[in-house]
Amino acid sequence: MNKIEKLLLVHGSDIIFVGIDVAKKNHYARIINHIGLEPVKPFKFNNSKDGYFRIVSKILEAKEKTKAERVIIGLEPSGHYWKPLTWFLKQQGYRVVLVNPFHVKKRKEEEDNSPTKNDRKDALIIAKLVKEGKFLNCLLPEGIYADLRNLSVARKQLISKLNSAKNKLVSIIDEYFPEFEEVFKNLLGKAALWVLRHCPFPSMILNYTKEELAENLKRAANKRVGIKRAEKLIEAAQKSVGVKEGLKGAYIRLHSYLDEIEFLKGQLETIEKTMEELLKKIDIAEYLLSIPGIGVITVAGFLADVGDLANYTHFKQIQKLAGLNIAENQSGKHKGKAKISKRGRPELRNLLYKASLTLVAKNKEFKALYNYFLKRPKNPLKAKQALIAISVKLVRVMFALAKKRENYDPQKVLGEYRIMQINQLAA
Repeated sequence: MNKIEKLLLVHGSDIIFVGIDVAKKNHYARIINHIGLEPVKPFKFNNSKDGYFRIVSKILEAKEKTKAERVIIGLEPSGHYWKPLTWFLKQQGYRVVLVNPFHVKKRKEEEDNSPTKNDRKDALIIAKLVKEGKFLNCLLPEGIYADLRNLSVARKQLISKLNSAKNKLVSIIDEYFPEFEEVFKNLLGKAALWVLRHCPFPSMILNYTKEELAENLKRAANKRVGIKRAEKLIEAAQKSVGVKEGLKGAYIRLHSYLDEIEFLKGQLETIEKTMEELLKKIDIAEYLLSIPGIGVITVAGFLADVGDLANYTHFKQIQKLAGLNIAENQSGKHKGKAKISKRGRPELRNLLYKASLTLVAKNKEFKALYNYFLKRPKNPLKAKQALIAISVKLVRVMFALAKKRENYDPQKVLGEYRIMQINQLAA
């Protein structure tokens, strides 16, 4: 929804605006009419079914007093506390919108030159911002998209836990056998895991003969490593400067981390498999997956964040949702550097940025465009800026493929004019 549509929506005397300051147990609400007057007194309601029906009764009371026909309810998304209330209000048929926490904070200081926070004050500011059309549409994911959102959140949390477990594993190795990584670059490779499970410390390794170690390593790694790796491992154990005390306790700690890593990897595999199965039920997913360099995890994460693309009319809406829209810094004769706003969803922005790294390495068209951004005669970009530009291009391409319901076509991605520019630069 653009600014003109918002102004048309909130214009008129037949409308009331509800501002809600959301908290864990109790919410605070204020209702104003089209000229900012409050038809009912500010009120508090708790986070329960009774509390939810209390706000509905107050809205009906305000509608009756003002003879209003329309209601717009605004709230500031606070953690996850706002979601149950929002779902309830939408099910009751109310229009719910979101206001930017940054706008609330700035307006609060403008109102009384004080950053003081209280529920009564914030609820009124939220209502005023909605009245002025300064809000975002609230698009809660439904159906498959809701499942993808939950899986995406779970995957992110699992990866964080997995990285933490790996770091704890490395800390033990660094303390008790710091030379281990000279022998095994991949700590979670099959041969390395066998050693960590059976003889992770130098004194344990030296209990094996070279031939015994080689045989076990061959069996663990399907004959990919053998006598040479065994010799290298024994040599590392002989010269190791690792700590020699507390080995029994360290052994138990190490095994607990290995078990944790194994469990988390299993959970991660289950989540990613479920994501893949869900994508098969979304008709536009096949078009997004047709982009060389873009896989299931990227598409699933993208749709988990943006939801149904049918809710958008232009790719720039998604660009703004990700905080990739350009924020200019200009005043008078001064013109500062243009930067992205970063006012959107950081998870979506991070996903697109990581995807752009893969694209410039594996996708011929995106790689050519990236190099053009770096080397163009006018306004060449730095590496990170170029990657951000690639992220925006990816959004545009994904949006176009989904809307047109067609597969990736290398000839259409860049366009004739851009291809000409790239060719001229290469000449």
